[in-house]
Amino acid sequence: MEAERPPVLQTDGLGLRIGGVSIVDGVSISVREGEFLVIIGPNGAGKTTLFNLLSGVTSPTAGRITFGGRDITHAPPYVRARAGLGRTFQTSTVFAGLTTLENTRLASQAYLGGSAALWRLAERERAPLERARAALASVGLEARAGAKAGSLSHGEKRKLDLAILLCGEPRVVLLDEPTAGMAVEDAPGMMELIRGIHRDQKKTVLMVEHRMDLIMGLADRMAVMHHGSLLAIDTPERIVANETVQSAYLGDPL
Repeated sequence: MEAERPPVLQTDGLGLRIGGVSIVDGVSISVREGEFLVIIGPNGAGKTTLFNLLSGVTSPTAGRITFGGRDITHAPPYVRARAGLGRTFQTSTVFAGLTTLENTRLASQAYLGGSAALWRLAERERAPLERARAALASVGLEARAGAKAGSLSHGEKRKLDLAILLCGEPRVVLLDEPTAGMAVEDAPGMMELIRGIHRDQKKTVLMVEHRMDLIMGLADRMAVMHHGSLLAIDTPERIVANETVQSAYLGDPL
């Protein structure tokens, strides 16, 4: 029997209270290296807030977060990103006035480091450019390298978000509703890209997604959030059959 993979990302009693209101309440999750974990729940369940806590956008008021065995509970976002924790948002965050290649090149330069000095040899900048082109190719945007990001379709912008993320060589990726606002016919293609990121690039993936038809063949486990708390976490098949989950979502299909 295969040995259980060690946790790469873990929360213990993670919570956020604002003005006496509990937004996230006592969430404890252990994510194994190489796992694909999907987080589901209705609007207002605390899914995006949980991602904000994990990525450092928001500081928790209770609990602890460890990443690779290191306490990052109050570490700023750039420290988490440098450590290998990457994240996309529900709304695309590309630089609209730059080309797709320029967007990914900037992300590559931020990861690899370097100088903006005018006398720096052009040969020294090949690495970020090559990384940028490879990232675009991995999401199928190599033919759009010279297009302004603002001219891309919504689906292409979501792919560019992924390419920018991959330039930073994240160990764990947090994908917040990657198909949000995407045309129905484009969503399966995005899921195939994400499948490749998980399977071929060996990334640990945490993803918030509403559409059960898209995630049933992808997730190793599913976590259900309800009113800011973790209601259940198990295999997709067991989550679907869970009576507590069914009761909580009565009249509100997953």
